Amino acid sequence: MKNVVLPADTFVVINKTVLTEQDRKIITMLYQPIISSISSSLFFTFWSYLDKSEILSEQYTHHELMSNMKLSLEDIIEAREKLEGVGLIKTYLKKGNVNNYVYELYSPLSAYEFFNNPILDVTLLNNVGKSNYKKLIQYFKLPNIKKSEYEDITCSFTDVFENVSNISNNEYQEIKKISKNSINIKSKINIDYLIEMIPTEVLDKRRITNELKNIIIKLSFVYNLSEQDLYDVILSSVNEEKKIDIDNLKTNCRKYYSFENKGKITNLIYKEQPTTLRKNLTDTSDRSKIIYKFETTSPYEFLYEKNNFTKPSFSDLKILEFLLLEQNLNPGVVNVLIDYVLRINNNKLVKTFVTSISSQWVRSKVKTVEEAMQLAEKEYKSRKSSTKLKTIKVESKPDWFDKNIDESIVSEEEQLEFEKKLKNMK
Repeated sequence: MKNVVLPADTFVVINKTVLTEQDRKIITMLYQPIISSISSSLFFTFWSYLDKSEILSEQYTHHELMSNMKLSLEDIIEAREKLEGVGLIKTYLKKGNVNNYVYELYSPLSAYEFFNNPILDVTLLNNVGKSNYKKLIQYFKLPNIKKSEYEDITCSFTDVFENVSNISNNEYQEIKKISKNSINIKSKINIDYLIEMIPTEVLDKRRITNELKNIIIKLSFVYNLSEQDLYDVILSSVNEEKKIDIDNLKTNCRKYYSFENKGKITNLIYKEQPTTLRKNLTDTSDRSKIIYKFETTSPYEFLYEKNNFTKPSFSDLKILEFLLLEQNLNPGVVNVLIDYVLRINNNKLVKTFVTSISSQWVRSKVKTVEEAMQLAEKEYKSRKSSTKLKTIKVESKPDWFDKNIDESIVSEEEQLEFEKKLKNMK
C-alpha cells in the first residue's frame, strides 16, 4: 500500500553527489524524454534547495513545494516516483503526527553508461525516435581513439602486488568455470544473422562459440526477447576486449525483462517443453500418453486444467514463474512437479513446499519429463516408506499415480495427434 503524502508533510533534501554542467545536459537531453519534463524540473527544484556547500537542506513542507512548482501534489508524487525509477533520487520516510521525508539526490549515469544500459537506451530510442536518437548519440559521442595503434603497457595486479592467495591456477579456473549447458532450444531467433549484424568494431566474432550461441538462444527463450531486444542487450554486454561477458549478458537480460514486464507474468508460462527435450514415443501405453500430455501442454494450460478450467490465482502463476525463471526448470518438468505437489499436498500450491522440492530437482539436473516422473515416483515411495501413519494397505501408486492426470489422459483430438506422431516416427 502506498503512503499518502499530505501537503503538511515535511521533507529535507540530502546531497549525495556533485552535479556538473554535463550532468545537467544528460538529465535534460537523455533522462527527460523518459521521465518527463515535470520529473526533471522536480529534480532541479530539489537541487535548488541546496547551496553548493550544503549537504543537507532546510526543512520544507510539500505545500511549499506545490506553490514553488505550481503543481498538484499528485503530479509531484508521480514525478518523484519516476526519478526513483531511474535512480536519480532515493526516498525515505519517518512516520509521525506529521510525516517527514528525506530525498537523496544522485548523479545521473554518464552518457557512455546511459547508452550502454539496455533499459534506458532502448526506452530513450522508443521515446524520441531513431532520428533524434542518432543525433543524441552523436552529441555525446566520445573521441574515437584507435587502441589498435597503441601498445597496452598497463600493469596487472600481480605486477604491483604480492600473491595474496595460495589457490592454484587450476583451482582458480575451476572456480571461474561457467556451467556447461548442452540444452538446445528451438528458437525463432536467427542467432547467426543477429551476430553478423553487430559491427566488428564492437564485437570480436571469432570468439563466438556454439556454446555461447546456445546460451544466448536460451536466454532469449527464457526472457521472451525479440531479435531487436537481444541485439541491444548483447551490445550492452560486450566488454573492452570486444567479448560478450556472459555474466553481464544474463544480468542485462534479467533487468531488461523486469523493466519491460513490471507487474506482469512472464510469457514463459505459455510455452511447452522444447522439442529437443521430448521423448521419442514408440507405443500407445498410458504412460506414453501421460508423457505426451506433460510435454505438449504449457504450465499455464496444465494448471488451468488442474484448476477445473478456471483461471489460476496470481499467486499460483507467480509460483509457475518462479519455477521457470528462478529455478530454470523446463515447462514439461514444471508440469510434472505441479502435478506431483498437488497430489501429495491436498491440491494446494504452497511456495515454500514447492521450493523445497524444486530445489532438489534442480540439484538433480532434471531436464526431461521422463526424468522428472522417475524422480517424483522415487520421492513418493521414499515419502511413503518414511511416514509413520498406519494404512490398511501400502500404496505402491505410480505408474503414474494410478495412470491418471485428470479424468482422461488425453482428449480425442490429442489422441489422434498423438497417434499421428507415432506413425511418423516409425
